[in-house]
Amino acid sequence: MNAKVLILNQNYEPMSVINVRKAIVLLYLGKAELVEAHDGKQVRSVSVAMPFPSILRLSMYVRVPYKKIILSRKNILRRDGHRCQFCGRGDIPLTVDHVIPASRGGEDTWENLVCACVICNNKKGDRTPEEALMTLRRKPMRPNHVTFIRHFVGTLNERWKPYLFLH
Repeated sequence: MNAKVLILNQNYEPMSVINVRKAIVLLYLGKAELVEAHDGKQVRSVSVAMPFPSILRLSMYVRVPYKKIILSRKNILRRDGHRCQFCGRGDIPLTVDHVIPASRGGEDTWENLVCACVICNNKKGDRTPEEALMTLRRKPMRPNHVTFIRHFVGTLNERWKPYLFLH
């Protein structure tokens, strides 16, 4: 009953991830409809059997205010998959590095901060990646809430990929 269920707004926009128990309550109350179920699994009570939910869609549209993701060390590490953006390692201690050094006017923004291992951060020093002859594996950018739904869930259900724009 603690399995994860993807919940979509009425317009199929991903909203959140909930547990099966909450999903069944939403289905039972008619507040959501089943989009995808786990093959062959069912949830049973004494008088009712229903498919084990994997994806639900709300019956009514819920206006969600813009979900601003807070700029923090933890969220930068999440966005970058806990991997150094220079060498790709994730098995050693990580820091946050300014792509354009703060001493040269580099700001604390999503587009200027990346996850870096201590070795690469020291190698780069107070230089830009070009000056240090180091390349970024991926351009840093502001994440959206779908990115964090993926991280929250961990291993991703294949059926969720089209709804999370991961074809």
